[in-house]
Amino acid sequence: MTPEAIYAALTSGVMVQQAQPLTDAEKRMVAEFFGGRPLGNGDAGDVKNMANHCATNPAMKDSAAGPSWNGWGNGLPNTRFQPAQDAGLSADQVPHLKLRWAFGLPGGAETSGQPSIFDGRVFFGDYNGYAYSLDAATGCVYWSFHADGQIRTAPVVAPISQNHHRTYAAFFGDKKANVYALDARTGALLWKKNLEPRLLSHITAAPVFYEGRLYVGLAGSEELVSADPHYPCCTYRGSLNALDANTGDVIWKTYTIPYEPKPTKKNSLGTQLWAPAGASIWAAPTIDTKLGRIYVGTGNAFTEPAEKTSDSIMAFDLTSGKVLWSYQAVGSDASPGDCFGNGPKGAECPDKVGPDWDFGDSPILQTLSDGKRVLVAAHKGGQVVALDPDHDGSLLWTADLSAGRDTSSPVQIQIMWGGAADSQNVYYALQSGGVAAVRLLDGQVAWRVPLDPSPAHPSAGGRLRRGQEAAVSVMPGVVFSGGWDGVLHALSTIGGQPLWEFDTAREFRAVNGVAAKGGSLGAPGPVICGGMVFVGSGYVGTGNGMPGNVLLAFGAD
Repeated sequence: MTPEAIYAALTSGVMVQQAQPLTDAEKRMVAEFFGGRPLGNGDAGDVKNMANHCATNPAMKDSAAGPSWNGWGNGLPNTRFQPAQDAGLSADQVPHLKLRWAFGLPGGAETSGQPSIFDGRVFFGDYNGYAYSLDAATGCVYWSFHADGQIRTAPVVAPISQNHHRTYAAFFGDKKANVYALDARTGALLWKKNLEPRLLSHITAAPVFYEGRLYVGLAGSEELVSADPHYPCCTYRGSLNALDANTGDVIWKTYTIPYEPKPTKKNSLGTQLWAPAGASIWAAPTIDTKLGRIYVGTGNAFTEPAEKTSDSIMAFDLTSGKVLWSYQAVGSDASPGDCFGNGPKGAECPDKVGPDWDFGDSPILQTLSDGKRVLVAAHKGGQVVALDPDHDGSLLWTADLSAGRDTSSPVQIQIMWGGAADSQNVYYALQSGGVAAVRLLDGQVAWRVPLDPSPAHPSAGGRLRRGQEAAVSVMPGVVFSGGWDGVLHALSTIGGQPLWEFDTAREFRAVNGVAAKGGSLGAPGPVICGGMVFVGSGYVGTGNGMPGNVLLAFGAD
């Protein structure tokens, strides 16, 4: 249902009686949450309503024809590293980065989709459920496509066969658990597949393409409604899905929790409760071509006892989807919504509520100089875990980056959306304010640099908000990180010295004629490609960040 249809049901339709206690603002919030986009923005993002259409639309060329950043992690290992040749920038040029263009997202409050760069084009999705293709150099727009729900994933572009002809498709998922394949040149829909036809099932993990298959992780927000005594909590299980990229047909589907939920107890109203549930996949899978395996990080459990595959790194067989091994970093983390604090707790709440320390980031697979391989990820509590992919996920080392974490909050988040790795270090943004580098060889902290908001930034608006949450990105000599205050930072990978910064939380004159303003920098990290840096600004998230609706492109003079 669209948000307009849901709002109509609550105000004048079949749900009037149930919605009677709600204010109009609350009805709108409900409609927008379940509808997946703001009210009244049904066609606002259509390119027909914009200026600066591209004059021509040439045929797509192979990715080898030019630099790219394709998908969430810029490659199957999800290192978020851009080599010098594709970066087209040097560390010496980064201090001279200037804004090249800004693209405004009509009616948007967040820019939670990360762009991908392929064949000189920018592909990305927005808060209102629109996918776009732009020219990377100028920001002119090729096409738009309206999905059924909000797009939070990074697209991935890959060749497929359609009617015996090779074409390039742009793949992405939406907040209603749909996967889309669009013609990358024209934006025409090639196929659409719903992977979980139930409420509160989402795709936030960017899809990954490999050898004709598309791998997609699923997440669920069932825990958000667990406090409703009428709701039969909880039955949702995360899953990993393999699709035929040509058709969208599901080849296999494997749940992160192997056991089907069963009835457990009833609450005071007599509502039947269920378990086990949880272990969502929030971030892009990582593919190991050497072993034919695919790795994911999982979220917290919704029910107790917490399953062994919650808050874990899991390995699946690429061909069959069979679970090969899992490593649990946080045990007993059953943490359904509204179970925190000292207030009364419902029957759905565990005796001891967990800290909700998901793996919200993609595992990073990296090869060291001696040929040894390491699989690295960090959970929200701030612990970095390194596993040996060649020995079934045996533990190599851990690193603790939790120092400075806000312990006044029931959910004490330190690391959220992900790190980036070069051949020496893995880098993480910290909610406590700063960036840290950890040596891949042994887990020792190479450096840790604080990044505090400055009162000099007019965008702060009285809210001097600490913290770096967006995924970081790295190129030779430089790591990029974005913060709640809207400032994008470039730091040296040797010691973390500042090289450049730009305050994105302000108004911009957009090339497409849309009123545009930046805000907090959240989930999607900066993208480095072809002598330019691209970043979306505006992120509310779960931390009450500053909204915004702009995609920015920077280049060196």
